[in-house]
Amino acid sequence: MDWSVFILFFAACAAAAATGSMFPPGAWYRDLRKPFFTPPNWLFPVAWTVLYIASAYAAARVALVAENGHAMGFWALQIALNTLWSPVFFGLRRIRAGMVILSALWVAVLGTMLSFWALDPLAGALIVPYLLWVTIAGALNFEVWRLNPEVAKGSA
Repeated sequence: MDWSVFILFFAACAAAAATGSMFPPGAWYRDLRKPFFTPPNWLFPVAWTVLYIASAYAAARVALVAENGHAMGFWALQIALNTLWSPVFFGLRRIRAGMVILSALWVAVLGTMLSFWALDPLAGALIVPYLLWVTIAGALNFEVWRLNPEVAKGSA
């Protein structure tokens, strides 16, 4: 594997992570009703760090494989949607719009996983935990939307 390629993909992941730090949850999110399965706050940065490293490593492996166009397109789409979610959900406080983005993100991560798997099974397997985490995030976003109708009503 070419580590300079890994660094490029990890830089894209770091940009996505930066939006999370620029738009932290804050008091608004803390005061919302949340489901019983909400992970503890400390888990989010730990999980995302591991997921971003795995995703960048998987992408760096697939980037060097012939006919990787669809796989790289899915990877680019998922990192773009990933980058968009925090500013929309936490920054703009748009719970429903966050759900739309997370739904699209889930499809993009699934496409990434499947297309990576077809080219490099290890790369595809490295995306499985990411898909699981986005599934949990989607369920959490949905439940926050459902449990806070008065807040969600004002969000587009």
